[in-house]
Amino acid sequence: MTLPHVFDRLRLPVIGSPMFIVSGPELVIAQCQAGIVGSFPALNARPQSLLDEWLHQITEALAGWDRANPERPAAPYAVNQIVHRSNARLEADLATCAKWKVPVVITSLGAQAELNDAVHGWGGITLHDVIDNGFARKAVEKGADGLIAVAVGAGGHAGRLSPFALVQEIRQWFTGPLALAGAIGTGAGILAAQAMGADFAYIGSAFIATAEAHALEAYKQAVVDGVSGDIVYSSYFTGVHGNYLRGSIIASGLDPENLPEGDHRSLKFDDAMVAKAWRDIWGAGQGIGAVDAVVPVAERVARFAAEYAAARARLDHVSHGTLPAVIAPSHG
Repeated sequence: MTLPHVFDRLRLPVIGSPMFIVSGPELVIAQCQAGIVGSFPALNARPQSLLDEWLHQITEALAGWDRANPERPAAPYAVNQIVHRSNARLEADLATCAKWKVPVVITSLGAQAELNDAVHGWGGITLHDVIDNGFARKAVEKGADGLIAVAVGAGGHAGRLSPFALVQEIRQWFTGPLALAGAIGTGAGILAAQAMGADFAYIGSAFIATAEAHALEAYKQAVVDGVSGDIVYSSYFTGVHGNYLRGSIIASGLDPENLPEGDHRSLKFDDAMVAKAWRDIWGAGQGIGAVDAVVPVAERVARFAAEYAAARARLDHVSHGTLPAVIAPSHG
C-alpha cells in the first residue's frame, strides 16, 4: 500500500512517540527538522490555552525551516489525544487541533469514530495505538487510518506481546500504515521493524536523553546509565500496565519488586495523575541500553540514519552471498 502523502518528507521511517511531561514544542520542532515525525501529548500543554500557543510555535518554526531549507523540508508533526472518558479536555483540545489543521493525530486509550471523522474533516489522518489484534480491529472499524502496535518493552503504557506476534497478526488483514513500538533504539532496529512488516519505528526513550526534551537532567542521565534490566513493568501507578525506571520507583520510597496491582477504574488524566505517574516515576522502555549520551535530536537522528544505512548494507551483503564461510549455507 502507498503511504499517505503526509509522510513523503521523512528522512527515516520513524515517528517520535509522544511522552508525558517530556515532549514539548522544542523536541517536536527538532524531530521534524531532523526528518522524522515529532509528536507530543495535548495534555502536556497546561493550561489548555497553552495548546494553541504550542501549535502556533510549531507551525511557524516548521514553515520558517521549509523556507530556509527547500531542499530538505521538515517532516510532519503529530498531536496525541487521550480518548479515555476521564479526559475532560478532549473536546477543547480537538477544536484547537482543528484550528491548526494538525496533520497527524495519534489516539490512545479508546477509539472514537467521531474523533476520526473530525480529523478527516480538516484533512488530517489518525493513528491509533494498540496492544493486541482485537484492539487493532476495533480501531480500524471506527475509522482509524493507521495503527501503532505497542509491543512488549515499549516505554510508558505498553503491551505484553512480542513484536513478531503482534505485527504478523495485524498484517494478516490490515494493509494500512503501521508503526511498531517496543525497545527500538538503533537504526538497525528501525530496519528490523520494517522487515517484520511495519512501515515505521515508533521511538520514545532515546529522545528522553536529548537536549530538547522537557525532562530533568537526572531523568536524562538515568536513561543514559540504564539498561533493559532497570525497567519495571507495573500497573500500580496509573491502573494501566507500563514500563518505568527502577531507580525512580526506589527514589519515591517504593519497592519495585513488590508493587501492588493498579486498578484501571482509577485511571484519571488530570494534574494529579500526571504529576504522580510521569514526573516522579519516570517512564522508559527496554531499549535504553543503546543510549550512551545526552545529545541534540539532530545528532541522535543522524546516528540512527548511519546505523540504518549500515544495517541495509549488511543485508545486501547477505543477499549477495558474502556471508563468512562459517555461516554460509552449505551446498552439499
